[in-house]
Amino acid sequence: MTKENKSSLLSEVATYYTEKLKVHGESPHGVDWNSLESQSLRFEQLCKIIDIEKKDFSLNDLGCGYGALLEYLHNKYSISSYLGIDVSKNMILSAESRHVKSRHASSGLVRFLTAAQPDIEADYGVASGIFNVRQGRKDNEWYGYLQDTLDELDRTSRFGFAFNCLTSYSDEDKKRDYLYYADPCKIFDLCERRYSRQVALLHDYDLYEFTILVRKL
Repeated sequence: MTKENKSSLLSEVATYYTEKLKVHGESPHGVDWNSLESQSLRFEQLCKIIDIEKKDFSLNDLGCGYGALLEYLHNKYSISSYLGIDVSKNMILSAESRHVKSRHASSGLVRFLTAAQPDIEADYGVASGIFNVRQGRKDNEWYGYLQDTLDELDRTSRFGFAFNCLTSYSDEDKKRDYLYYADPCKIFDLCERRYSRQVALLHDYDLYEFTILVRKL
């Protein structure tokens, strides 16, 4: 994917989610999820990448939205530093406002960045929902964007990374043309061959999607 094409694609993504936030506010619908319950279930799957015996880990949250994952992490884990990244400036402004107390109390523990990729390495990287809304982009073009983004997650994650995609096994009558439905077997094979021999495919929870865990150590 060319730099110009990727920039155009990311601009479309930013506009889409900025509009969702404008209409629905800081809520699961504001980041294009159906409910708080489904959002929490996704977070549960993604966080399986974290070694529960490891204390005070750092994490990059790519496509952080208004920072809902940070609240989930604070309730369940001991985290040393968190970076939330999103291409929508309005999402980042909302996240900063929502988590202003956490940011001030932690002396750099929590930071948000308007960007397409992290500017630092972390123990773990996660990406939730960023591969779903392709709008008018073709499958091969969107797959190129997905692979470029996974390369960045790999580059900026020490111990592993996790992400989710809508599944191609979704019921045909429920699929939408503007969404991207990935073949879980193809994505698993990509990760196994390109990033690590320790890859898990989670396709056993009650949503039309799957989660991939890539463990590097």
